[in-house]
Amino acid sequence: MKISSADKLYSHFTFVMLILISMITLFPIYMALINSLKPDGKILSDIMALPANPLFSNYATAFEKTRFARSFLNTLVVLTTGLAGIIYLSSMAGYKLSRSKGKLSSFFFFLFVMSMIIPFHSIMITLTKVARVTGVQGSAFGLGLIYTGLGVPMAVFLYHGFVKSIPMELDEAALMDGCGEFRYFFSIIMPLIMPITATVAILNTLWMWNDFLLPLLMLTDSDNYTILLSTNMLFGQYNNNDWSAILATLILAMMPVMIFYFTLQKYITRGIADGAIKG
Repeated sequence: MKISSADKLYSHFTFVMLILISMITLFPIYMALINSLKPDGKILSDIMALPANPLFSNYATAFEKTRFARSFLNTLVVLTTGLAGIIYLSSMAGYKLSRSKGKLSSFFFFLFVMSMIIPFHSIMITLTKVARVTGVQGSAFGLGLIYTGLGVPMAVFLYHGFVKSIPMELDEAALMDGCGEFRYFFSIIMPLIMPITATVAILNTLWMWNDFLLPLLMLTDSDNYTILLSTNMLFGQYNNNDWSAILATLILAMMPVMIFYFTLQKYITRGIADGAIKG
């Protein structure tokens, strides 16, 4: 089939636009990277210049000042608790609500969807009080439990739509063979919903890793700070900021989540398309 001139022009235009958008997106990372290797004075005097003598010692300083190992471990505890809770509860809820056709099932699914549109700032004060009363405030594990509660609605929505693509004949065949419901779910359904599970894991990892407001509200002891809260300690009053250490910490904080994202990103498009659109 012959490609018309208009199609070629459109293809070239799209290609140029994608390059421009990619450059705009990557520019802040590039700036953080080159300036993380300069002394503070050079950052402030010529922010666009490449580092003449790269100071990799800035990374050692950032590692020490932010107690990076400790904050990294705290962030992992938050992330592991939150992801385990969201995936475990949402996968079972999404499967059950998708397979049940009664009005009660529709009502509960409606409640999950409705809770997605409630702005976080409107529940911020209430959430803080509830966390204090229940004793989950102040610990990385408790923060992970809060992320579980906040992340379940969106995950249930995605699982609910994805399960619809799985034939119900599988359920009937398993039940006829004497397979219990829990064994059927974990042995057959869980492997089939791995694409949407990867999507849920990536989206929630990016959210929890980069969130600053909720850890600021819930974590009061610096021993439990996440990476972003530890980075915040480098900001001083009256613009007395250690920019080289701050930028080095941000680069260190970005690396694990970027590796995680690029490892599993191929599942995002497939998972969202199969889950959200069919939902």
